[in-house]
Amino acid sequence: MTDSMAENSGQKTSRIADSAKEAAGRYVASAAETTQVAGRHFVAEPAKDIFSLLQDYARAKPDVCAMWAFGLGVVVGWKLRP
Repeated sequence: MTDSMAENSGQKTSRIADSAKEAAGRYVASAAETTQVAGRHFVAEPAKDIFSLLQDYARAKPDVCAMWAFGLGVVVGWKLRP
């Protein structure tokens, strides 16, 4: 009688472990998908917004943008000079 109870207990434990593995797998898949969606939104969208803001500013004040580009070019060229 105790052997059959131990066997039933082992089967029950096995089913619980299998159920836990399936639930963990679903959780991990859901977390991975959520992370990918958040990554696309929080990285791609702000980059597009910043670029569009810079374009609008350049259209409004082309002389200031030209001076910034010249100044940055001088600094980068000076730092990259061998």
